[in-house]
Amino acid sequence: MGAPARYVAGRLAQGAVVIWAAFTVTFVILYLLPSDPVSIMLSQGGDSTGVSEEAESRLRAEFGLDQPVLVQYATALWRALHGDFGDSITLGGAVIGHILQALPQTVLLTAVTAVIAVAGGVGLAVAASATRSRTLRRVLTNLPSVAVSLPSFWVGMVLIQLFSFRLHLFPALGNGGFATLVLPAVTLAVPTGAVVAQVLYNNLSGALRQAFVEVLRAKGLSERRILLGHALRVAVLPALTLVGMNIAAMLAGAIVIETVFGRSGLGRLTEAAVSEQDIPLVQGVVVVSAAVFVLVNLVVDLLYPLVDPRISHRATAAS
Repeated sequence: MGAPARYVAGRLAQGAVVIWAAFTVTFVILYLLPSDPVSIMLSQGGDSTGVSEEAESRLRAEFGLDQPVLVQYATALWRALHGDFGDSITLGGAVIGHILQALPQTVLLTAVTAVIAVAGGVGLAVAASATRSRTLRRVLTNLPSVAVSLPSFWVGMVLIQLFSFRLHLFPALGNGGFATLVLPAVTLAVPTGAVVAQVLYNNLSGALRQAFVEVLRAKGLSERRILLGHALRVAVLPALTLVGMNIAAMLAGAIVIETVFGRSGLGRLTEAAVSEQDIPLVQGVVVVSAAVFVLVNLVVDLLYPLVDPRISHRATAAS
């Protein structure tokens, strides 16, 4: 097995551990809650006082809640390995079916958010590094600090008020086409893009002070070519890592943003599952979200050699 294959196998093993940890922590938390699926089902049916103990015991046996906790955990883990998280208490039907129905909308929103965050963050950092005006540079470098401090739900409400109600450029609610993605994606992209801009600007400043830049200047390369063609490739790797790490934050932020913008996605599904104490649905959403996070970070890692070929050379040399 070559070095790249061993690296991918190692990353997959780490990802499996992360997903297992997410499943285990969720199981423990849900087990410690004062309620269980049977109690929730009976309470949703209205007056549960008329339900006999025998009927309640049959339901607990059906859900496996009459078994020791370790048996419950092993059974749930085995089913999860096969993509079976049980049935939703409130919605009915298989949990995985509801998740797969809602997931594409949230993945699409997160992908568009990542593109906007990277484009905005890189553009802001490059503009701040390229300008010769100290005043403009100071303004550009202070913008990320302001953007990070803004609550996402407040940004969303401002964008709705301005671009939907006043300018009538984008719809405020729904999942009807690309236009409905713009405002929620921009809202989610603001904090991530701001952090990318901060990190990338600091890295660009450091890269432009390195010795290879002086060599390139001595060869007659323009400042623009040095910045965009050489320094940016060196400085962009930590920002790329940051975007991968922030995928989890974007997925978490989608819970709020999809509620604000009335979108039917994983965020709305999670909000409904938590509010209704739909235990199987909560566990399924957490595990699937962890799997998406692991997959995105693996893809980001595999993109590194395309951005900086020296990484693949170091990996080969290390083998």
